[in-house]
Amino acid sequence: MRSDQRQPDQLRPVKIQTNYLMTAEGSALIEVGYTRVLCAASIEDSLPSFLRNSGRGWVTAEYAMLPRATAERTPREITKGKQSGRTHEIQRLIGRSLRSVVDMEALGERTVVIDCDVIQADGGTRTAAITGGYVALALAVKKLLEFGVLKRNPLRDLIAATSVGVVKGASLLDLCYEEDSAAEVDMNVVMTGAGEFVELQATAEKLSFKDDRLLEMIALARKGLAELFELQKAAIQGK
Repeated sequence: MRSDQRQPDQLRPVKIQTNYLMTAEGSALIEVGYTRVLCAASIEDSLPSFLRNSGRGWVTAEYAMLPRATAERTPREITKGKQSGRTHEIQRLIGRSLRSVVDMEALGERTVVIDCDVIQADGGTRTAAITGGYVALALAVKKLLEFGVLKRNPLRDLIAATSVGVVKGASLLDLCYEEDSAAEVDMNVVMTGAGEFVELQATAEKLSFKDDRLLEMIALARKGLAELFELQKAAIQGK
């Protein structure tokens, strides 16, 4: 039994509250256990220079953590004058994950920026940001379709992410911070609704692992992601 009484193949309680911000084209507050990430989608009629006059759009992401999202205060990165390597890596992961399911030609010459702000962190902030970020993106796209700005839906599929790992020899789904900090193996899995992988980030933190362990963790991830896809669909549909 885990510290929070979950079974090895059980997600933390997940809640997605849509339209959390009245000012954003699409927004969602996602709660995964005690982890909370506010995701907001903004539509801009501008493009990176390499895409101008290409007929294609762009989706990108920014990620940040509030100072008291963690047990001890973390100074805002702006006070240091630059982003940390961790922040840069996470927002690139979020951006390329979301882009993998977007038809950029159908999106047209516009940029969708997904801001992911961690309000409270208890492990899995990057995976929660991807899962919630997709909902915010889908809601923004839904508005463009309703207003006739887009002729067809540029979203080809769902996308979500979760973590798996090995703690004290056991394969576990959706690690909280306590488990993540003690994990022998840590892996983030990003997958489409069709069951195709977009990204696998697997690291042997303390012990190496074999093929059978990898397959075991992937099976756990698939189970958790299937549940997340259903929650995403319900949130987007307003259920």
